[in-house]
This record gives sequence, structure tokens and C-alpha cells, in this order.
Amino acid sequence: MKSMLLAAAAMTAFAAAAPAHADQGDVLLRARAIVVAPTEDSGGVEPAFPNDGVSVTNSFAPEVDVTFFITDHIGLELIAATTKHDVKGKGGLEPLGELVDTWVLPPTLTLQYHFAPKARVRPYVGVGLNYSHFYGEDASDALGDAIGDTKVRLKDSVGYALQAGLDVDVGRNLFLNFDVKYIDIDTRATLTTGGLTNRVKVSLDPIVAGIGVGMRL
Repeated sequence: MKSMLLAAAAMTAFAAAAPAHADQGDVLLRARAIVVAPTEDSGGVEPAFPNDGVSVTNSFAPEVDVTFFITDHIGLELIAATTKHDVKGKGGLEPLGELVDTWVLPPTLTLQYHFAPKARVRPYVGVGLNYSHFYGEDASDALGDAIGDTKVRLKDSVGYALQAGLDVDVGRNLFLNFDVKYIDIDTRATLTTGGLTNRVKVSLDPIVAGIGVGMRL
């Protein structure tokens, strides 16, 4: 009886530690906390401020993603998140501080290669496509006080995405996830003040780094 209990305990411990790896046809669900850190490059605000650009703040947000395994090694991942960013003036516009705030919805689909799908530590890389939709754009009071009531519109963007990550098992069907992406996002902001229109081109190109947990469904 004692040996049977020990065997049962060993089997339970093994099951609890069973890897959360995925096989062909499986689905992984992850939830991450992410930081979106733009590495922006801005042109001038033309025609009124051709020598003055803008900068974009970092943002923290939750993210959810789903990965479907086409084969043991190849997966398709779709991420869903939305972040809010402040756009601040540079150069002669810097004293105004925040000029605009906006929300970004950037669904991204990546094709991943998983190097060791049966291991407890499973690195992967990915490449894919991003579509970024800007919404809720709002000019700041400081900008309105400086040049008058202003309407803002940011152009949506389509670009590529690069990804690298790591899944680490912590229990049956449960794992930790570490992930970093570089996303190519280029936009043009149009600021309309009465009869005057100013435009500024911005390459946001953020680094998106996240940590979270995942499970095999």
C-alpha cells in the first residue's frame, strides 16, 4: 500500500510539472503587461514650425494574444492591445509641453518559429504585419491657447513587425512568457486651426516589451 501511495504521489507530481508545450493544432493564450517605447523620428511641423518637431511618450498597458500552431514548430500569433500616448513639442515648441494625446490600436499578426517546442524553456522568433489605427486624438489646452482651437487627425499605418520571445513552464499547461517586438509605425499628424493646416510626419517605430503568463487551451 505504501509503495502504491508513493507511486501515485510521483505520478501526480509528474503531471503537475508536465510541460505546457503545444503540438500541431493547439492554441496558446497569453496575457502580458507591456511597455510601448517609441524610438520616434520626427520631421518639422510644417509650414508654421518647420524647424520644430515632436516626441512621443512611452505607455504601459495590458495585452492579450492567441497563438495557433500550424505545425509543432510554426505558429501564428495575433496580439490585441491599445495604448495612449502624449505627443510633446521639441525645439521651439518644447515650452508648450503636451501638444496632442492619442490612442493607438495596433493589431499585429506574426508568423513564429519555435526552436524547442517540447522543452520546458522554449525560445521563438517571429516576423509579421502590423496595422495601427489612431483614434481619440485631442489637442491640448496649451496648443489651443498658443494657436487657437485645433482639430487633430493621425493617419493609420501599415508596417512590419519583428519578434523574439521565450516561454518557460511553471506547471501543467501554465507558463511564463517574455516577449519583445519592434514594430514599424509611420504616421502623419494633420492639425487644422481655422483656415491653417499644419502637418508633421512621425516614425514611431516602438519597442514593445512584455512579461506575462500563458496557458495551453
